[in-house]
Amino acid sequence: MKNVLREIVFDTETTGLSPENGDRLVEIGAVELINHIPTGKTYHQYINPERSVPEEVVAVHGLTEEFLKDFPVFADVAQDFVDFVGDDGILVAHNASFDIKFVNFELKKLGKPEYEWDRVVDTLEIARQKFPGSKNNLDALCKRFNIDNSHRTKHGALLDAELLADVYLELLGGAEPSMQLGAENNKAVHNADGAVFAAERKMREQRVFNISAEEEAEHLAFLQSKIKNALWLAEPSAEGENTQKQ
Repeated sequence: MKNVLREIVFDTETTGLSPENGDRLVEIGAVELINHIPTGKTYHQYINPERSVPEEVVAVHGLTEEFLKDFPVFADVAQDFVDFVGDDGILVAHNASFDIKFVNFELKKLGKPEYEWDRVVDTLEIARQKFPGSKNNLDALCKRFNIDNSHRTKHGALLDAELLADVYLELLGGAEPSMQLGAENNKAVHNADGAVFAAERKMREQRVFNISAEEEAEHLAFLQSKIKNALWLAEPSAEGENTQKQ
């Protein structure tokens, strides 16, 4: 699509905290946004981790080894997720380093390209910049922005992605960004680690008012006679400071 910003808000559930130590993905949920607004297109997949799921982790997301054993392994669904993200999708996640770490670990095992940080937006970093010192988990942000998450009794990848899509829009200023259509108006601003702190927005086109020579002369006379040291009469000096017309 031309002149649009396409983003994929996604979330994962896993068997633990470290893929390097044998933990695996058990669920991926994703929501497509165009210019920060959900299109209705989603991706959702439970995954057989081919290992046990610790009880303390089941308590968080409710996905047991028994439930997951009949679902496909990641290798069988990896391309579906890659296709959903597409070549143009910017990945948006809360504490994105965690989710990207797991996805990239699995992609690398399959010999598929990993996602680079310049394609990633971390909403947790945005929230920390906007609300330093406050709780910035998903539940806290839903409460802050009056987003109904009463149906979130356990973590679930698709539900959490849908809630995060609403939170993300609020973090960017509410419905306002959607009015500025075009990818060139909504470029992500990253720091060296890839975290996004803001959305760059194009200023509205300057309005021009045509006035007559008589009106201009009257305005100049008013400024010179009625307003002391009027800034409108100032000229920039060579050093970049304002020098008052005498």
